[in-house]
Amino acid sequence: MTDPIRERVLLTPQQLQAMRLAGRDITILAVHSVNPYTGQDYFTGKRIEGAIDTQAYRDFQSPASPTEGQRPLPRIEDVEAKARAWGLRHDSTIVVYDADRSMTAARAWWVLRWAGLADVRVLDGGFPAWLAAGLPVSDAATQPTPSTITLKGGHMPQFGPDEALELARHGVLLDARIRPNYIGGLAAPGQPPRGHIPGARSAPAPDNVTDYGNFTESDTLRAMYGVLGADGTKPVGVYCGAGMSAAHSVLALAAIGIEAAMYPGSWSHWVTDPKRPFVTGAMPE
Repeated sequence: MTDPIRERVLLTPQQLQAMRLAGRDITILAVHSVNPYTGQDYFTGKRIEGAIDTQAYRDFQSPASPTEGQRPLPRIEDVEAKARAWGLRHDSTIVVYDADRSMTAARAWWVLRWAGLADVRVLDGGFPAWLAAGLPVSDAATQPTPSTITLKGGHMPQFGPDEALELARHGVLLDARIRPNYIGGLAAPGQPPRGHIPGARSAPAPDNVTDYGNFTESDTLRAMYGVLGADGTKPVGVYCGAGMSAAHSVLALAAIGIEAAMYPGSWSHWVTDPKRPFVTGAMPE
């Protein structure tokens, strides 16, 4: 059974391959990164046939800043220059994927949508799912034909620290970090304090996916977010550590038809001002 809402943002490997074989105008971006725990590169030298190589921590963020947080949004001029180099066009479907449960692909999806590209989707399950389906891969880098695309930021809802407290009071503010970071506790020397924005509800982004790395079925996502109040009746905002996991949860919510704003700087920006309050413990307040 097809799910048109989900398919606007997520594609299975079989759906993507069917679109390719049907001659659809599709550009595929492989979003490469390293495992944050081991430092090992996820990229093994193989990619989906025809995919264009991109780098998660270079192409979809600006350098860390003491005032803007760990992963600020990239300048729109930089996104536009890269989009031109990748040959992106407004009339093409853009599909992004990674090898890490779509965690970095979701950030790429959000940034490209924010920059004004209307049809951007994530390969559900990423490269492992593509391999498991036995679909074509290549070890040859793709050389795209550059485009002259023009982009403008601001096409995705976002919020900052002042709006965060308002969302917690009158809407639904979700914290997409793993639960220990939400609960908080002692911070290592030189590290920012741990805890969460007052009123935020814990909604770890890893819960969006199954053990196999694909997004869980839509009914489960609706139940999971509905119990937190994110059921479409109130405005929803999401933050995480630095804007990666939050994008993943915005994507999961979009897959069930719920629009959510993202705090790009997230916790790493919140704690740059010691006057901003935070809470420790398992409860929102």
